Amino acid sequence: MARFDRYMLSQLVVLFGFYGLVLVMLFWVNRAVRLFDQLIANGQTALVFLEFSAMILPGVIVFIIPIASFAAAVSVTNRLNSESELVVAQAAGYGPFRLARPVLIFGLLTALFMLALTHILVPMSQLRFAERQAEIAENVTARFLTEGSFVHPSDGITLYIREISPAGELFDIFLSDERDEEQSYTYTARRALIVKTDLGPRLVMFDGLAQVINIETQRLTTTGFEDFTYNIATLLTGAEEGVRTLTQIYTPELLNPPASTLAETGETRAALRAEGHFRNAQALYSIVTAMAGYSMLIVAGFSRFGLWRQVVIALAAVAMLQSLDNTMLDLARRTEGGVGLVYMATLVGVVFNLVVLYMATQPSLSDLRRRRRTLRERNRHLSEANS
Repeated sequence: MARFDRYMLSQLVVLFGFYGLVLVMLFWVNRAVRLFDQLIANGQTALVFLEFSAMILPGVIVFIIPIASFAAAVSVTNRLNSESELVVAQAAGYGPFRLARPVLIFGLLTALFMLALTHILVPMSQLRFAERQAEIAENVTARFLTEGSFVHPSDGITLYIREISPAGELFDIFLSDERDEEQSYTYTARRALIVKTDLGPRLVMFDGLAQVINIETQRLTTTGFEDFTYNIATLLTGAEEGVRTLTQIYTPELLNPPASTLAETGETRAALRAEGHFRNAQALYSIVTAMAGYSMLIVAGFSRFGLWRQVVIALAAVAMLQSLDNTMLDLARRTEGGVGLVYMATLVGVVFNLVVLYMATQPSLSDLRRRRRTLRERNRHLSEANS
């Protein structure tokens, strides 16, 4: 690379790191505060909070990379322009396309970083985050098993245990579940055990009675049982354990989802494939945002009054591209065979940057007027000299 390219690239990387750190801290603090309240309320330690905070960082970084790359490109281009360094480089024969080379290399570096995050680190961290949440949910569930008193682990749930043996066996259980608006459930049992399964903790009751009351008709139905299993994981999580979200699935499985993955997520094949391709589109989009920050400022040329108007226009352009990106993703998720739509915003951004850079190579209207005025004055002087 030429010396000027290395110089401009180093400035881009430094400012990208600065803006990235500031934005990560802002978004991380916003999420960490809610996470801190939840973990402390459940009696967890500061080490658990730090562990969970580290797990949410990859997802936060993915969100801020395009923003940080755009901000870095705008800041570097504006500073080089205000200090006339771009003017000197252009006077040395560097055109807008040639000056875009370090910005393009910088965009490729951010895209590689984004690919590593979206394809590897984010699914890995999200899976581990879900596993740790399940482990903590089991521990918190066990804390609610207090003998000799009525406890309410969740809205609509009442639990009473007369005695808990040193071996963990529960005696004389009463469990009332009134979360259903149509029916109310009451379970009583002489003995019960808490069993850990792959799907979360289960309360196995023995030698008991199940009573179901229809709220509308006030009809009572009773059923005796020798053993009955109740899912106590829902008392805290409110969702079924063992079901992965799209962010927890690795890309190869998204691009070619088996029937089990479709049943697990409840999504269509088109939605899963669109999510897999969107991870590639996010990386390419970070190149577009960096180039947009550069191209919109380089087209304005040198100005002693700053380039704040071009910065505002660049922000509006990136916002429109982001809106198009979200719209195309939603459409691709609902359209079979429409995975190409997730790359639409990137393609439009590439065309936009090429057009703007081409405009930067053409003389501006003021330059044309200045040249015409100079030619007219020269022709007038020549005619006067000949006369």
